[in-house]
Amino acid sequence: MATISLCMIVKNEEKHLARCLDSVAELVEEIIIVDTGSTDRTIEIASNYTSKIYLHPWADDFSDARNYSFSKASMDYCMWMDADDILEKTEWEKFLQLKSSLTSDTDIVMMKYNTAFDEAGIPSFSYFRERWIKNCSSYRWVGAVHEVIPPKGNVIYSDIALCHKKITVGNPDRNLKIYQKMLADGKALDSRQQYYYGRELYYHHQYQEAVSIFEDFLTSPEGWIENKIEACSVCADCYYKLGQEDSALLTLLHSLCFDLPRAELCCQIGKHFLEHKNYHNSIYWYKTALNTTKNEYSGGFILPDCYDYIPLLQLCVCYDKIGDKQKAKEYNEKAGVCKPYSKAYLYNKHYFDQLQIP
Repeated sequence: MATISLCMIVKNEEKHLARCLDSVAELVEEIIIVDTGSTDRTIEIASNYTSKIYLHPWADDFSDARNYSFSKASMDYCMWMDADDILEKTEWEKFLQLKSSLTSDTDIVMMKYNTAFDEAGIPSFSYFRERWIKNCSSYRWVGAVHEVIPPKGNVIYSDIALCHKKITVGNPDRNLKIYQKMLADGKALDSRQQYYYGRELYYHHQYQEAVSIFEDFLTSPEGWIENKIEACSVCADCYYKLGQEDSALLTLLHSLCFDLPRAELCCQIGKHFLEHKNYHNSIYWYKTALNTTKNEYSGGFILPDCYDYIPLLQLCVCYDKIGDKQKAKEYNEKAGVCKPYSKAYLYNKHYFDQLQIP
């Protein structure tokens, strides 16, 4: 059976830490806690679960802290979690089964990471992350922000999912300030850092600056395809915020240069035409989204609703707008199959019931 060292870096996580450790402590052989400067009860709480608590000075570099935590591990594999992550009990049996069946030639286990949820608690945003990493010097974190261990060797995918559920809001400026400090110190951003720097600018409503970074990233020969496609999505939204709608649409269409259409981008293009009352074009793109294959193993960000619920609901709107109430109702009913609890579906259902559409 594979043995697991849970390796965590924490700072002022007294509201999250016990919940996180309660969700996984029984399943791992070792817990490593690296504290980067807590001033609350974080260390006290951690001591209820492990004696392996280490202090490490914060250097504006997440990779530095994570690599330090890995250096203290003694089990076969290192597993990372953030303090506001949890492993639901529904996943425990699969977790233990994987430990018992994992072969020693496995280098990295990718697990799903659910980071947003709909009104019923069903994941609405997810992607795969490297979660168990063989405990050896070949695997180290890179990147001061949005750190990653580049997958290599024998990589397997598991359907075990961890959930990211914040109770309190962290420092929203932290990541942007780290990037700005790197630039002020004369450090060049690689393609991945450039992509995430653009996202941080977007989150801070610095849309013109974000567009400049994204456009450089999109025209560069460097960069991962999934990041390129996602950059088209975020850059387009920046253009919308700036009132440059033609540039936004062109940027969305630019995503088609990198790979087959993604449902997420098709829905954005469909929304563009819907808002411009070009309903037939909108219908085309929402139907294209429905016919797009979801590839959960691409490594990119996945919005599951874009592959069924959202295009179905929006097709209902489009057909209603062009006067085809029967087809509009049919698409709403299909959306209801996906999310029978959806307020939008229920509102539409009441609307069609009032019209007495058969």
